[in-house]
Amino acid sequence: MATIQWFPGHMAKALRQIREQMPLVDILFELVDARVPYSSQNPEVALAAGEKPKLLIMTKTDLADQKRLNEWINYFKQHNQPVLALDSRQNNVAKVVTAKSKEILKDKLAEEKAKGMKKRPIRAMCVGVPNVGKSTLLNHLVKKNVAATGNRPGVTTGQQWLRSSSELELLDTPGVLWHKFATPKQGIMLALTGAIKDSLYAKDDVALFALDYLRQYQPEVLKQRYHLTDADLDESVANPDLLLTITAKMGFRDDYDRASERLIFDLRKGKLGPITLEVPADLNEDGLNE
Repeated sequence: MATIQWFPGHMAKALRQIREQMPLVDILFELVDARVPYSSQNPEVALAAGEKPKLLIMTKTDLADQKRLNEWINYFKQHNQPVLALDSRQNNVAKVVTAKSKEILKDKLAEEKAKGMKKRPIRAMCVGVPNVGKSTLLNHLVKKNVAATGNRPGVTTGQQWLRSSSELELLDTPGVLWHKFATPKQGIMLALTGAIKDSLYAKDDVALFALDYLRQYQPEVLKQRYHLTDADLDESVANPDLLLTITAKMGFRDDYDRASERLIFDLRKGKLGPITLEVPADLNEDGLNE
């Protein structure tokens, strides 16, 4: 499996700014992609946060497998990690996030009240990998288009303070990855879900990983989308040969790079059904299995 690495200078700067600003906030909102809820958590952010209270917000839930999504929600709760699974476009998102934040910080808020301190907004830092849907969520929290959105990494380029309500203020930060992924599989999954710029990895490697997943869990969707037969998906047919078959079915002759790109984009857009590429059972004591 190919190794993907992506850590340009602006991400190092963004991480430094996150560390510098952390003392100014009450709580950290880490947004994770519901299709890769473990692999889209940034270990560098966890180090920067230290003991700071954290709310894990799972985004893109409309594209995720609901059964696996529930497994992850239960996993995080069992590990005492507050979590919300959100469709960022829902009207009540600001109310839900604010209420959860107040619940997490209830002891701190009660202590400030007991000291006679003036009531103030909760200050939250919003972090996440590129293309996790952070700007979409922030725009709905603030109820206006204050953060640029786009279905590609690198849309947010600097920090900015945003006001959700009299009870919640938000520090937006650029999407950041980290120096080295724990396993090659983690890099492949982040590439497949759109956290890494498409120009920085071999598309056929990522498409072959997607095919392996789809053959195992969603073969009927695969057959329907690309007009495949049972013989095409026979276990004796290797994934590279299947990719070439799909390439031909798409009318791309032998341009498997173009077919790989189409397959990746189809998966990202939900055209191959809801997916969650990892489950808690994939984890060992050190994190994600190979």
